[in-house]
Amino acid sequence: MRILGIIPARGGSKGVPGKNIKIIGGKPLLAYTADAAKNSRLLSKTIVSSEDEKIIEVALHLGLEVPFKRPAHLAEDHSPSIDVVKHALEFYRNNGEDFDAVCLLQVTTPFRKNELIDRAIEKFIGEKTDSLISVREIPAEYNPYWAYQESEVGLQPVMEAKNRATRRQDLPRCYHRDGALYLVRSTVVLEQNSLYGSTTGFIDTSNTPYVNIDTMKDWEEAEKILKHQM
Repeated sequence: MRILGIIPARGGSKGVPGKNIKIIGGKPLLAYTADAAKNSRLLSKTIVSSEDEKIIEVALHLGLEVPFKRPAHLAEDHSPSIDVVKHALEFYRNNGEDFDAVCLLQVTTPFRKNELIDRAIEKFIGEKTDSLISVREIPAEYNPYWAYQESEVGLQPVMEAKNRATRRQDLPRCYHRDGALYLVRSTVVLEQNSLYGSTTGFIDTSNTPYVNIDTMKDWEEAEKILKHQM
């Protein structure tokens, strides 16, 4: 299976200005994802998609391919990830190169390793799902089966009474996507305009270091994790 690794890295971050190439642990944040992708055995090619000249320069210095400059309209605050992925696939298709699937690797989750990428790809190929995402288990106290939502008459359970668990032991295991890794078949992206399709597999990263950097508080947490690893 030919899999295109895509590292999206736009320049307009507001929570942590310039975060994609901001130095952490002695190297740009982008370098952590670059290292994982380059050391993967199963990614056929890995590219950076960016509109920012400084990010492109750093990406090239890190040994990553930057085959195009992302159009500005795909690098705005609310530009959907699906459009960024489609743009990359269509670029290669227009140049006579096809990929069976895409692996989206976000710079803001820097602690995923190449071993995780390869295990995810192996599972994706073996299970033959439309997509596969990395997830972390939701702690019992935040489980949606115990969640409430605001209504006109006060708080109401999210789940209907017949579905609510009363004991911790009865709670089903639930997960949230952690953003570290998305695998999806190219046909699902191009023909269904989706990153998920009809069937989605998962790989559990609950026992690995994790942060999704969106704010300075997240950045500080990432620095703590790095110090602990040293």
